[in-house]
Amino acid sequence: MSNTVRLTVAQALVRFLAAQHTERDGVRHRLFDGCFGIFGHGNVAGLGQALLQAELESPGRLRYLQARNEQSMVHAAVGYARMRNRLTTLACTSSIGPGATNMVTGAALATINRLPVLLLPGDIFATRVASPVLQELEDPRGHDISVNDCFRPVSRFFDRVNRPEQLPSALLGAVRVLTDPAETGAVTLALPQDVQAEAYDWPVELFAARTWHVPRPVPEPAALARAVEVLRAARRPLLVAGGGVVYSEATAALRAFAEATGVPVAVTQAGKGALPYDHPLCVGAVGATGTTAANELAREADVVLGVGTRYSDFTTASRSVFADPGVRFVNVNVAAFDAAKQSAVALVADARAALEALTGALAGWSTAPEYRQRARRLADEWDEVVERAYTLGHEPLPAQSEVLGAVQAVAADRDVVVCAAGSMPGDLHRLWRVRDPRGYHVEYGYSCMGYEIAGGLGVKLAEPDREVFVLVGDGSYLMMAQELVTAVQEGIKLIVVLVQNHGFASIGALSESLGGQRFGTAYRYRDPGSGRLDGDVLPVDLAANAESLGAEVVRVRGVAELRTALIKAREAARTTVVHVETDPLVPGPDAGAWWDVPVAEVATVDSTVAARREYERHKRTQRAYLRPSAEGETA
Repeated sequence: MSNTVRLTVAQALVRFLAAQHTERDGVRHRLFDGCFGIFGHGNVAGLGQALLQAELESPGRLRYLQARNEQSMVHAAVGYARMRNRLTTLACTSSIGPGATNMVTGAALATINRLPVLLLPGDIFATRVASPVLQELEDPRGHDISVNDCFRPVSRFFDRVNRPEQLPSALLGAVRVLTDPAETGAVTLALPQDVQAEAYDWPVELFAARTWHVPRPVPEPAALARAVEVLRAARRPLLVAGGGVVYSEATAALRAFAEATGVPVAVTQAGKGALPYDHPLCVGAVGATGTTAANELAREADVVLGVGTRYSDFTTASRSVFADPGVRFVNVNVAAFDAAKQSAVALVADARAALEALTGALAGWSTAPEYRQRARRLADEWDEVVERAYTLGHEPLPAQSEVLGAVQAVAADRDVVVCAAGSMPGDLHRLWRVRDPRGYHVEYGYSCMGYEIAGGLGVKLAEPDREVFVLVGDGSYLMMAQELVTAVQEGIKLIVVLVQNHGFASIGALSESLGGQRFGTAYRYRDPGSGRLDGDVLPVDLAANAESLGAEVVRVRGVAELRTALIKAREAARTTVVHVETDPLVPGPDAGAWWDVPVAEVATVDSTVAARREYERHKRTQRAYLRPSAEGETA
């Protein structure tokens, strides 16, 4: 009896992917639930043929999903993996050349957000028999260089399979990284087009069902003791919950910790929803896009307990929001790299395991009742600000905050809001009221314009029983709207709220605050007299564009019409795009935090000179956080 099976490299890869599973807490999941692909000469006869054969021989083995843009199919895979708490993902295959490099942005987004996705770009001939082939980059430094080397810095694991014998080790190395919560991100296997089609006798063991156990590392006892010592000494502690709380399914443990200790909980973009917005100890968003409640407590905090956060500049308000001169940090993170930030007492562990251990070790200790009451009062005051922003009544065009209020009124607790770039993520972080840990999906690690519709597609693929509201501005829509076609093709329903403000509203406001006078941020004709882009508004009809891509489209004016359209869209069975114009000059409520964007040190423009003075004032509030957080600690 033969212990081998003869398959091409591509056929072997597809069979291997279909046999991989993850397991955590006794629950088993398929690791790869499908493969997005756009075919060209670099993969059509390799992976394209293998996916066809799998579909014909064993439907459901590894379903194929067609996409319209290689970058957006990676975004969809990322959205899918995030909704599945990193336990299941999708693969993406492209041809060589531009098809491959189109995926580089998606790879960076996945890696920055610590989300697993497998990328399978086609590559040039390993044999080099006909070099240079179509779309090959020639580099005089070496014949082994291709455009796929661009993936190396944005991938957590990269390999190029130049021989069939290399495939097993490449596959095992790839899946090891994808399933490691401390290492995960984009994984790239570059596949030369001739090698994809090459046959080989594979050991049958390669295709056996394989389960990768996703661990919950427990805190090291000495580290736990150091963390507890710091926390017990705290008088004004604040917990900052990041995405790691959600991915490790630690929301119940977080709630139990907060209720046992009385420590208020602030949330990052990825951590929003880790605690329901109306929980007595939830003070909302922290940092540059934070609430007045969270930021006031952050400025006074003597100990900050970070759980599953990587402390981006938006979370720390460019290292200015945690302002107490003696502030100390305790960081819980499965990745030592993140746990050591801010000179913290590092607790390298799974978020749920660490929170449970901390709750037990802190038994009998809690914050003062007055501190808890103050946190609740501050949160209630902010909720009143939210209500005013949602019901502003601005005329003739509504403010963006009113659009969010209309969506909030229609959305149910389990519905998901998806966004990524522009001014809406900041408004959502401050204003959106979320109770479900997976009801808020804002990609703000890479904040990639064009993620919204593709990411929403991935969210809906992962959780088809949830309604998905995609909020996208005209700038992001113009960058990448093509996956509306995929949603229509697959019968996947999205509710897309297309906010038209005729330009880049977010960068326009930032430009103005930095003395840039909104230069280059409005969509206008070039005025023949001034020679500048300050003429009339461009006659761009994005609603007509969405309709041409197969979506149902509703144009609305004002909040009342918007609510009516959203109710109908929620009841509908197919993708609906609701187009609404807003006033880009009406800002959302601000919590007074800062974001470090350098201003020109010398300028002849008065507005820039004034902005530089303001920048230098804020710069003086920036902290290094170099003080050891525990005796004897240096990191």
